[in-house]
Amino acid sequence: MPRSGLQREVIALYRRALRMVKTKPEPVRHKFLLYVQFTFRQNASLVPPRDVSTIEHLLRKGRRQLEMYEDPGVKDCFVSKDMVEWEERWRRGTTNASIHTQTR
Repeated sequence: MPRSGLQREVIALYRRALRMVKTKPEPVRHKFLLYVQFTFRQNASLVPPRDVSTIEHLLRKGRRQLEMYEDPGVKDCFVSKDMVEWEERWRRGTTNASIHTQTR
């Protein structure tokens, strides 16, 4: 199924954010990656796909945030306890899923 214009914009913003992560110093890349993944996945789980105005708002907000993080002067970002806990749950879930598919 072809993607809508809004879906393409979200994917483009996500890819741009992932490229930004690669420009950051190696010791803190994981923090930037976690921030990007957490933010996108949380918003995806909280906002219904048909809520176009909210998605457009989040796209504008995301672009502004990304412009700030793309600045070469930004060398670190804050990772909350919630983000770390989310990552641990997410990794356990993906690890369990991969184990189940390998045993079948």
